[in-house]
Amino acid sequence: MAVAKKDQERVTYAWMYGQQARKDGKARAVPEYWTEHADAWLQGFDDVPLGSEPKPVGEDLEAGLDESELANQRSTMIGIQ
Repeated sequence: MAVAKKDQERVTYAWMYGQQARKDGKARAVPEYWTEHADAWLQGFDDVPLGSEPKPVGEDLEAGLDESELANQRSTMIGIQ
């Protein structure tokens, strides 16, 4: 998902301010100014790297793979014919 540059900058700043709040010994409470980007602020406070959340696998991708197909790919990868 693409994020507008200004929004990405705000997310980054929210994360940095969360980091600084933790270093300053402040409470783990998102300030009113950062409520729009509360997730990023909390990630910064909790010292979680920005953008580290796993990306979900699409249902269509999961449905497109069946066990026999995966078994064939595994055997090919390790050189078993």
